[in-house]
Amino acid sequence: MASPETGVLAARARALAVLRIRSTALAVALLPAAVAVVLFAGRATGRLGTGPGWELAGWIAGGLAVLSLLLATLVSLVVAHARPALSPSVPIAEESAPDLYRLVRDLADRLDVPAPSAIALTPDCDSWLEDRTHRAHGPPRRGGAAAGEGRRTSEAPVLVIGSPFLWWMRVAELRALLAPVVAGTGPSAHPDIAAARRFIRGLDAAVAVSARARGPLRALPLRFVGRVARLLLRAGREHATIMERAVAAAASERAQSVDYGLRIVAQEQVGLAYAGWDRLLTRVALPAWRMGRWPSRLDAGVVSALTELSRRDRLANGFASRLGERPACDLLEEPGTIDRAASLLAARLFHGGPAEPGPDWSPVGWSQYPEEVVDRKWRLEAARLHRVLDNLPATALPASPPAPAPTDACAPHLSYARSAPGHPPDRPAGGPPSAGRHDDPPAAPAPGPTLARVIDRLAQDERAGDLVAAGLGAEVEREEREEAARQAARGGAAQDAGIGVAWGDGLVSEGGLPLFPLQPPRTGRELLADHVTAMVCCAAVDTAGAAPGLDWLDGPALLVDGARRADLGRPVLSLVDDGDAEPLRGWLTTVGVRPEKPVRLV
Repeated sequence: MASPETGVLAARARALAVLRIRSTALAVALLPAAVAVVLFAGRATGRLGTGPGWELAGWIAGGLAVLSLLLATLVSLVVAHARPALSPSVPIAEESAPDLYRLVRDLADRLDVPAPSAIALTPDCDSWLEDRTHRAHGPPRRGGAAAGEGRRTSEAPVLVIGSPFLWWMRVAELRALLAPVVAGTGPSAHPDIAAARRFIRGLDAAVAVSARARGPLRALPLRFVGRVARLLLRAGREHATIMERAVAAAASERAQSVDYGLRIVAQEQVGLAYAGWDRLLTRVALPAWRMGRWPSRLDAGVVSALTELSRRDRLANGFASRLGERPACDLLEEPGTIDRAASLLAARLFHGGPAEPGPDWSPVGWSQYPEEVVDRKWRLEAARLHRVLDNLPATALPASPPAPAPTDACAPHLSYARSAPGHPPDRPAGGPPSAGRHDDPPAAPAPGPTLARVIDRLAQDERAGDLVAAGLGAEVEREEREEAARQAARGGAAQDAGIGVAWGDGLVSEGGLPLFPLQPPRTGRELLADHVTAMVCCAAVDTAGAAPGLDWLDGPALLVDGARRADLGRPVLSLVDDGDAEPLRGWLTTVGVRPEKPVRLV
């Protein structure tokens, strides 16, 4: 088995190879200047000819030398001043998490490596070290122990920890999980490895700067810088990759002596945490984000989701018993505040929301989630479904019988409007018809927002499903374009103000598009099934005493008599795919839903 020192030596050899590429590039840039110096010195001393040919050669060499030095200076300045890519994270001050800092420092002492300079959280299931010195180049610091511990700590990288780990893992498991990560600070402190990493980060940042250049005066020179940086990156890619692998291997070997048995258990928890985190984001958080709300305690929700997963999954039996041990979030002084910041960052990364709360971007707690997110989601989708039905050509679908006149008992529920979501919901269902229905007889009011209307339209004509699905797809696409335009406007304003987050190959502005889209676009049939399900749930809530609920793994849920009804999907698909309404009508009868009653829409 290789020792950590062997891995560091292998990494240092590759780092020197990367630095030789930097030296070679510098030598190529200085070569014309060296030739010009030789020519001018030879003519001045008489060692070279004095004819017009030599004079012309000297001037050509001098011009090339000046041009080469100017271009080399341009590349050096851009690489030196470009901000390296940084991962968005929530910084954790030492006074807000003294126990966590103490755990990391004790771990670094056991591993005999420098302690990380700071700790930050990322809303993802991963942990790593990140150099945030913002220096692309510079002479390596070769000071040993005499340089002082303070300088070495300030040069150490930042430890970035996945926030779901803090809430789900126990303290001992977190320490075992972080051992190989913290061990990486040892190779990071080596001067050659640090210099090679700074060089690669500087080139990467220069490529990002050249890609964002606007205007001919900036774009032309920066395009040249980008090409040179890409050329150097390609030349050093293999060496840099092998260097990082050697660093990781050395860190893993060094961490073998620290909680090795517990590290196996911790790795099992990583897989479980990732599964629960993914379900929580896609099934629970995403519906809220789409309507301008962001769950403020996502990491606390991870515990509930994973506990539920442990209860359902036989493979996870026994994991719930760990909850009696001390959770790692106890290492934070104010876990609720940190969770709120990480939740907002997750919404920005995975959905593209603003960086700060506002009137159209407000937090929501788990206790309010069913009423403020689930119920509103259903009613927004039901309203969109009825708008699409209203906008279909009158000849496209058979006319359905008008809804019965509302009684006083259901009159308060008639807030259906044919405008876009957000219109004051106080127009009665029999109000003026929407655009495109001017040919309808004025004496025949449009049907109210009833479930019966939806079922009849989809069951009576085999073309209805395709037409409604296409209309829903167009509506959703239009709303997504409007949201993308709003995000672009926020991103442009933030970029003008010099605000942004560096990530990957470039800068992602505050309020820009999401870095990690959670779901691919839904098909028309999927949209239709979702909207019919939402309409059924609205009718069940308004006419059968059902209630909106939250399932930690599946998201919005319909509660009937306090229990979740998970058997609605098959009857809805029978209606949407086959036009067969009998299974859904049977389900409605069983639950006690009255489809002819108008429902309240948003």
